[in-house]
Amino acid sequence: MQTKILLDEEELPKRWYNVAADLLTPLDPPLNPQTGEPLAPTDLEMIFPRELIKQEMSTERWIEIPDEVREILKLWRPTPLFRAHRLEEHLKTPAKIYYKYEGVSPAGSHKPNTAVAQAYYNREAGIERIATETGAGQWGSALSMATSFFDIECRVYMVRASFDQKPYRKSIMQVWGAECVASPSDLTNAGRAILKEHPDTGGSLGIAISEAVEDAATHDNTNYALGSVLNHVLLHQTVEGQELKKQMAIVDDYPDVIYGCVGGGSNFPGMVFPFVPDKLKDKKEIRMVACEPAACPTLTKGLYAYDFGDTARLTPLLKMYTLGHDFIPPSIHAGGLRYHGDAPLLCNLVHDGVIEGQSFHQNEVFEAAVTFARTEGILPAPESSHAIKPAIDDAVECKKTGEEKTIVISLSGHGHFDLSSYDAYFSGNLVDYEYPAKLVKQSLAKIPKF
Repeated sequence: MQTKILLDEEELPKRWYNVAADLLTPLDPPLNPQTGEPLAPTDLEMIFPRELIKQEMSTERWIEIPDEVREILKLWRPTPLFRAHRLEEHLKTPAKIYYKYEGVSPAGSHKPNTAVAQAYYNREAGIERIATETGAGQWGSALSMATSFFDIECRVYMVRASFDQKPYRKSIMQVWGAECVASPSDLTNAGRAILKEHPDTGGSLGIAISEAVEDAATHDNTNYALGSVLNHVLLHQTVEGQELKKQMAIVDDYPDVIYGCVGGGSNFPGMVFPFVPDKLKDKKEIRMVACEPAACPTLTKGLYAYDFGDTARLTPLLKMYTLGHDFIPPSIHAGGLRYHGDAPLLCNLVHDGVIEGQSFHQNEVFEAAVTFARTEGILPAPESSHAIKPAIDDAVECKKTGEEKTIVISLSGHGHFDLSSYDAYFSGNLVDYEYPAKLVKQSLAKIPKF
């Protein structure tokens, strides 16, 4: 009846796992938007340090984690794996439910796993300042903390809807020495253009990315950092899945299914990618389910095509499931999942049938979050709760069938900054959005033809 499955600090992985080495289909390269040709590493040197560019382009299976990065990660890693005994009892299910809890990090989520690495490589390259975007504020908080460790200035463009819903995210970024501005802002050409056309917009991650990329490209001492989507980001997150494999082995168990939330894709790939070789090479029967909001159904309703990663079309073209780069989703309360596209590595595996996607409405997601909090005691972030919903459904189905399935939830962060969202749920003010197919079609029509 062990509840916490813990690893010693020295069991923190020494290498990152690169799933690009084990794909069924080679990853389609990013394209230069001016030429339509595959991107050259030098094309990215304006906004990224060379070591991160090498990781972005690499197909090596294992990449060493620098000692200085590992020492900082030890502030909270390895993170605990919990057996959800109380939730199981509440559901009266024969299923075994586990959750890997990333909310124990100082920033409250999985995001510092890559923030620390990115800040380190930028410091090594002599960069003095970093610009970035954030949706719900988890990434902005994580990078603010990481840049404070390495004495780098930081400006965070936070999606307006989340900026208004979660004012204390700005406060914690300021504590760590960063500047946080609502996006779209009047600080960039991209922001001013959006405000002129949509003065009351709640913003989007695509818009905030445009602002941060423009900021980095127009300041010589500044680089850009992204908390999701790119290959090197997913690489850094694989410490999660490597730890999970060790922890499951301690209790002599193995997942039948892993659920995780997906916006652009960082936490979920980090948890499941180390299991991909088990499925492809060792023929393990494991399901990996990416859970997204019905209001922003990228994997479940998007088109698999080349598209820009941002609204202003400043980024390279990425092959991914997309709703269109000018897609502005409704201001739902899982702000970190409001992105028009997904990580190319994740999309590649979804397209090849290795990973599957499911979408959920926010009221049913919050209902599952409350059930989890009242049994396990942890208040989950709205984003993370998208993984709790299908896990509970799965466990309830096991009650009917008698199957003793092993279910793992990637609990990517806590919801302590999301209490206004919970207030909206309890007051009955959450609206379930099913994004109209007509609007999706309009956005998809504007995707560049490559």
